[in-house]
Amino acid sequence: MHEEENVNTGTPQQTQQLDSNVVRFQEFWKKFYRNKSALIGGLLIVLLILVAIFGPFLTPYDPNAQNYDSLLLGPSSEYWFGTDHHGRDIFSRIIHGMSITLRVGFSSVLMGMTIGVSLGVIAGYYGKWVDTIIMRFMDILLAFPGILLALAIVSVLGGSINNVIISVGIFSIPVFARISRGSTLEVRELEYIEAVKALGASDFRIIIKHVLPNILSPIIVQATLNIATSVLTASGLSFLGMGAQPPTPEWGAMLSDGRNYMWDAPHVATIPGLAIVVVVLSFNIFGDGLRDALDPKTKN
Repeated sequence: MHEEENVNTGTPQQTQQLDSNVVRFQEFWKKFYRNKSALIGGLLIVLLILVAIFGPFLTPYDPNAQNYDSLLLGPSSEYWFGTDHHGRDIFSRIIHGMSITLRVGFSSVLMGMTIGVSLGVIAGYYGKWVDTIIMRFMDILLAFPGILLALAIVSVLGGSINNVIISVGIFSIPVFARISRGSTLEVRELEYIEAVKALGASDFRIIIKHVLPNILSPIIVQATLNIATSVLTASGLSFLGMGAQPPTPEWGAMLSDGRNYMWDAPHVATIPGLAIVVVVLSFNIFGDGLRDALDPKTKN
């Protein structure tokens, strides 16, 4: 009977940990909810993700279907965002391009975060020559401006969406490595880490169960902000012809095509540009709100 009670209710330590997590979440939500701009940014991100998932099934036209009887038409009830120089419906292309943009943003940041955090934690936890080798390599990558490093990488690999993800992911690695290293240096000096070591826990177990959970907050904030940077970089590469290739409805490529018609049909360039602005702004203000909510120094 006593064992059954422990199974159902958990140990006192587990209950205390659960209560502590609930309190922390309530404090986080209170801070985040009071930041109205961050809340709007979060709602916009949810809406963008829903559009990326379900939007392509609801668009009125094929995004690559050309209609030379409807070239450069302005916004109307038939073509909500107008048509481009090939008579393609810009609204349909914007909706289909949403999934491409978010895929590049999330995938590149996930790649950079996974590799960068792993290297940063190893460097911060073990220190000495391991730290020196890893961080000097990160310094070399940081010496190059992000867009130039991505441009150089994609020039070698070739222009495609997957290569853009790889190039943007690589230039994201040093940022995550430095943040995770700095946080790990603080956490590894805590007394309970020394106690866990004294009990014979392996380094892998200490890193997974005790180090990573305590350094997640700045990493999550940086990941959110980096998605905006990745979207801008990927759009810039496509604008230069090094990213998505025609007829892919990628916003940077659409913006590049539309610049030739700025005077005759400004909507061809301005609408993809506004779409990029909305996505970048949403992730930036959401990231700022997360940073304020996760900062323990911020007053309730």
